[in-house]
Amino acid sequence: MPTTLTSAVTLDRLTFTWPDGTVALRGLSGAFGAGRTGLVGRNGSGKTTLLKLIAGALEPTGGTLARVGAVDLLPQQLTLDVGLRVAEALGVARALDAVRAIESGDVDPRHFDAVGDDWDVEARATAALAEAGLPADALDRRIGELSGGEGVLAALVGVRLRAAPIALLDEPTNNLDRDARRRVHDLVRAWRGTLIVVSHDTALLDLMDDTAELYDNELSVFGGPYTAWRAWLDAEQAAARQAEAAAAQLVRREKRDRIHQESVLATRAAMGHKAQVEKRVPGIVASARKRAAQVSAGRLRVEASGKEAAARAAHDAAERRVRDDDAVRIDLPDPAVSAGRRIATLRDASRSWIVQGPERVALIGPNGAGKTTLLERLVASAGPAAGGEAGHNSASAPADAPDEAARTPSRRSHDTPGPSAEAHTDRIGYLSQRVDGLDDAASVLENVRTAAPGVGDVELRNRLARFLIRGDAALRPVAALSGGERFRVALARLLLADPAPQLLILDEPTNNLDLDTVDQLIGALAAYRGAVLVVSHDDAFLRRLGVDRTLELRAGSLTEVSLG
Repeated sequence: MPTTLTSAVTLDRLTFTWPDGTVALRGLSGAFGAGRTGLVGRNGSGKTTLLKLIAGALEPTGGTLARVGAVDLLPQQLTLDVGLRVAEALGVARALDAVRAIESGDVDPRHFDAVGDDWDVEARATAALAEAGLPADALDRRIGELSGGEGVLAALVGVRLRAAPIALLDEPTNNLDRDARRRVHDLVRAWRGTLIVVSHDTALLDLMDDTAELYDNELSVFGGPYTAWRAWLDAEQAAARQAEAAAAQLVRREKRDRIHQESVLATRAAMGHKAQVEKRVPGIVASARKRAAQVSAGRLRVEASGKEAAARAAHDAAERRVRDDDAVRIDLPDPAVSAGRRIATLRDASRSWIVQGPERVALIGPNGAGKTTLLERLVASAGPAAGGEAGHNSASAPADAPDEAARTPSRRSHDTPGPSAEAHTDRIGYLSQRVDGLDDAASVLENVRTAAPGVGDVELRNRLARFLIRGDAALRPVAALSGGERFRVALARLLLADPAPQLLILDEPTNNLDLDTVDQLIGALAAYRGAVLVVSHDDAFLRRLGVDRTLELRAGSLTEVSLG
């Protein structure tokens, strides 16, 4: 359940409005406690904006923000000068150079001023780099000599060495391979001070002491890691939906009771009027009875109306507890992939693997191993009609051809060294890492129409609505969309292709996606009955997707492995 902690950061009616008048945060109040906190929320909820406000990179346009000390931010879009020494990126170059100058015999007083009390700066920095898995000589290397993952790790080490009381990390594991992710996780486990992390990496979020959610301009803090918070939220929402249903039932019952009371009162009034007309009772008695009946009827009406109003108020309160977040729900056409259908072959110099039937195959490996190149070779092997984002071809595919090699990797050698790939269908949908196959100048509807030229606009708009693209949103140019919206358009173009692709190829599909959008992606793929080949460093995503086989590409060779 939500918890109250000793505050490291306190927000009081915090508001931020962009120069064009767009409101990013409005009246946000809450607090972040000491220790490690994972900050979650949907794309567009304002997580990155909030981190920049806490760091002082943006100034609030309303409300107040209080911090217990200095703040250090590792931004999501990390830009490092490739000519910069790693020591400079860590913020220790001045003290390091001064220590080295003194050790070489230079006793200039300015060197002593630069060192201060930090005489072990080189040992500390080298140890911190080693802890992150970086080489011993990294201090004196240039950022440009490191890989992208090593650059992120070096920047993270810099945040640790500067030891600001409050550290902020925005998506620190984006684009990192498994080894680099593990090192980030190790660094976070040993973190001291206040740490606030925005991430869609559930393994990283499960290392947090607390989970804060930014939802509908409200900040709530749960005392526990992401998995525990998610279980609590699911249980809370289940209880809320049950309470809402019970409250709705009570409203209906009170409404029926009120209508019944009105019917009874109307019957009594009619009988009294008839008795008075027929003069079955003296006039003075009839008038007294009429007045008494009117008083009683008024009292009953007030009571019945009060009960119904109270029931409606209770229903409204229960309804507000239920989140109305939409989710992508898709009923996809069957791509006609039987269990024995050969879809693609992946090879290295000595073995081959066949993707067969509606298999889910994961391709993993370190950054730079050539995974994206292998995917592009696979798409290219199907011909130009299958190339590019959400590419497909309506031509009929080869007949089903079960093959013993699909069950057991072959030991045949091949003339071409290194990994290669061959498609056995030209109905391929490819979602690249950059989601860059969309026409920015064209509308959403126009982009999707190119993948399903035989489907009418009314039907296409109905299908787009299942991807939460409704109404005028379908007519907006792609260039005007947010990152999350752009991803949904690319996914819709991929999955709504007509005829349906028999093979989906997804390259790092969870990069920069919030956790709700990842849920939507998994839900969409669950409805797909073709083959899937996915590259991802996110083991939790792959497990939820339910991959049947995992191939690791490393040093030019493919190996079948287990996710563990």
